[in-house]
Amino acid sequence: MQKIYRRMASIAVLVSSLGYGLNGLAQQSAPPKLATNKPTPAPAQPKQLSPEQKFVVDTVKMAVALPQSDQQDRLRVLSTAADVVSTIDKRMAKSFWSEGVGIESELVRLGQTPAISMMANGQADCRAVQNFVENLPDNAALRAEQSLIGAVTTCEKQTVDPVSRKLDAALSKGVVAPRALMATMQAQGESSPWSQEHFAKMFASLPDPKDNAAEAENFAAMYTQMASQVPKDVATKAGLQLLHWLGKLEDSPLRGLAITITNDAMKQALGDEAYQKAMQSDVVAFTTVQNAGPEREIQRPQEENPSVLVAMDNQGADQTERLRSLPPPMRAREAAADGFAAGTSGNKQQAGKYFDVAFSAADEVWDARTEQTGAASSALPPDATAKTNIVSKTDAASIVQEISEAAAQVDSVNALTRAQKLRDSSAQAISMLAVARVVASNAVAK
Repeated sequence: MQKIYRRMASIAVLVSSLGYGLNGLAQQSAPPKLATNKPTPAPAQPKQLSPEQKFVVDTVKMAVALPQSDQQDRLRVLSTAADVVSTIDKRMAKSFWSEGVGIESELVRLGQTPAISMMANGQADCRAVQNFVENLPDNAALRAEQSLIGAVTTCEKQTVDPVSRKLDAALSKGVVAPRALMATMQAQGESSPWSQEHFAKMFASLPDPKDNAAEAENFAAMYTQMASQVPKDVATKAGLQLLHWLGKLEDSPLRGLAITITNDAMKQALGDEAYQKAMQSDVVAFTTVQNAGPEREIQRPQEENPSVLVAMDNQGADQTERLRSLPPPMRAREAAADGFAAGTSGNKQQAGKYFDVAFSAADEVWDARTEQTGAASSALPPDATAKTNIVSKTDAASIVQEISEAAAQVDSVNALTRAQKLRDSSAQAISMLAVARVVASNAVAK
């Protein structure tokens, strides 16, 4: 029995050894793997930013991260941020644009006119723009006029048809957006059937003159652009309709200018004989032209732009006391000009004093800003913004931007610190982005 056990054990050892040998043989006889000549792709390296570019990107990120309780302010911040960072980080700029166009759409839906349109900055996602246009209520065409102009200009291929349909629907409801119509006619082609038809439709659907007197120049300009492109009978009828409308406006230099422009365009488009015949057939139009009065200078609101040259001439004397006597808007701008002049002349200590005054005045301006839009503030007397405390939201943003740019030209890091100390977070963001814009521009200029 023991012999049998010993023999079985020997067989087991032999089988085990044979198995190991076969495995080894199989491993040895396996065909070798062929070497490949393809190099292992290196991981994509992030773009190396210059110190100036990193400053810009970091500043933009900080500015956009600040909260804005007012959606109009948020739109201003996003639009500026996208513009400033677009040459450095297009993906970041696109994300700002995407958020901004959503806010723009919501403002229009709520019955507000966006303070700024992101459609016109050249960074549009055309699919989103098209979606914006198609979802726009018909009666909102005038509120969204700047957005529609940007859409048809930036993404003409995708939006010219939906914008055309939207303007057509608006016209049928008596809503006329003259600048958007003009831009769309240019995109469609001034001699196209759509443009010809809607030229006639627009002047047959002019809105209430009392509520739309500010559009007189735009209507006259549109008539001038298209009158020679349409049949003479259409130009005649549209011209007479416009003169009727202008005749209902209160007397003003703007009304007189619009009448003169329209009358001259009719003469050129119709020729003398047809023009005289048209005037003789319509007493109201003829009377409107006769009562237009002599050409008068139009008093347009002007901003007080402080002269850096004057500031340079005043380098020998401290201007602090004089600045304190000025209203906040003018004080901010004058102090910034003095600060720029002192700083670029090498006197950074004096420049710092002036910028203290400028940024303190900017806080006052921001606190006192009104709900007026740019159009509403145009009714103010000339220089009102600079010489009084009457400041629209648009003006306040411009002042903050202006003084921040002046400070950044002297010392960008110091300017950023000042921006971050402004009382309102929206003002902080606008100021920081102004500093970033200067740094970005100076880096490109090097």
